[in-house]
Amino acid sequence: MPRLTFVEHDGTETTLEAATGDSVMETAVAGGLDGIVAECGGSMMCATCHCYVDDAWIERTGTRSESEDDMLESAVCEVRPTSRLSCQIVLTPELDGLVVHLPEAQV
Repeated sequence: MPRLTFVEHDGTETTLEAATGDSVMETAVAGGLDGIVAECGGSMMCATCHCYVDDAWIERTGTRSESEDDMLESAVCEVRPTSRLSCQIVLTPELDGLVVHLPEAQV
């Protein structure tokens, strides 16, 4: 099972075990993490699961789709080159140890 570390805006770190095939968002919601709201439940209809992929992992998580770029335009916090919708990052064994940073707010 991949392990995933969330770094909140204040620097607090939470590490959760994830199921292969689940998204980063699903892992956060199942783990009760407050920093991911996920209003649309992962259907890429909002930007309340916005996260910043750690620089060390950005190459391994893939690139944003055009639809993801469009949805990130409605993100509350700054969109950076490492911004992703956490519902669009599917966990694989190769992403074991993934680190994502959470923005200050989602809504």
